[in-house]
Amino acid sequence: MAPTLAPGSVDLGSGAARQITLPINPINRHTMSAKTEPHLSTTTTSAIPNFKPPKWLPPGAGNGLINARKAVLELVQKPWFERLVLAVIIINAITLGFETSPSIMAEAGGILHVLDEIMLWFFIIELALRMFAYGWRFWRDPWAVFDFLVVAITLLPQTGNLSVLRGIRILRALRLITAIPSIKRVVTGLLVAIPSMSSIIVLVLLINYIFAVMATKMFGAEFEKNFGTIGASLFTFFQIMTLDGWGSEVVRPVMEKHPYAWAFFLPYIIFVTFAVLNLFIGIVVDAMQQQQDDATDTVINVTQAEYRHLVGEITALRTELQAIRTDRNPPAR
Repeated sequence: MAPTLAPGSVDLGSGAARQITLPINPINRHTMSAKTEPHLSTTTTSAIPNFKPPKWLPPGAGNGLINARKAVLELVQKPWFERLVLAVIIINAITLGFETSPSIMAEAGGILHVLDEIMLWFFIIELALRMFAYGWRFWRDPWAVFDFLVVAITLLPQTGNLSVLRGIRILRALRLITAIPSIKRVVTGLLVAIPSMSSIIVLVLLINYIFAVMATKMFGAEFEKNFGTIGASLFTFFQIMTLDGWGSEVVRPVMEKHPYAWAFFLPYIIFVTFAVLNLFIGIVVDAMQQQQDDATDTVINVTQAEYRHLVGEITALRTELQAIRTDRNPPAR
């Protein structure tokens, strides 16, 4: 019966089974893929040793500060810590919704206010920990800066005209975007598509302005509500563009006095509503598809890197085995 080899062992194949154990360094897939998703949560502790403590600290105190930053960084990078933050964000969004109900506030308003204060202090402590752990890197993350601004606004006096700022905390729910990859790809696709959509936006504005000027000249005296001024005409054509009551509220009243007015409005609807607006959809879909292709290319690149790494490990193993066999069985002279 062939001897059973231990994991990581190799049979040298001479006489009795002799085993050697060669350690193989595993590939850290998370480390390789983290480079493709630059976000605060993927920061490694390798950046912390480069931290230079202030000169006014006594000798040796800088090491303690560095160790403290490492400990806090490990804490804020824990998956359970991220889940806890997201859970508090969701609960905060729900409680803010409850505060809009007079009946609920009448029964549990005190509890909701206490929970609101607790969650506010939780957000403050969370941001303080992240700012301490990441240092200047904290300000390079747009979502972190957004969180800081929202929490800073909630610390303003919430009396008088500033009481409306209380509801801005609901915007923290937008951090859920970074937690759900599919939603993050959609938002990224929309942001990437903005430069391409700018030309179409300018084209739509130009067409609306031309038609608004023409409509004001032709129908402004008789239909002051819809076409009395250039501003009213622009708003009316925006309504027509969305197809919201364009027939019964806009076109048909004009056609009662000008039967051939349809020849003026229909080309606008066909060109702007059905043609130009579909270009927006095409650009957004193309941007989202590009994001999906980029994500697929990233996975392929990581897989190829793993393959090259494994080939290198196997080549090194073969070289070491050959050297061991040569040492154990020197060539005869």
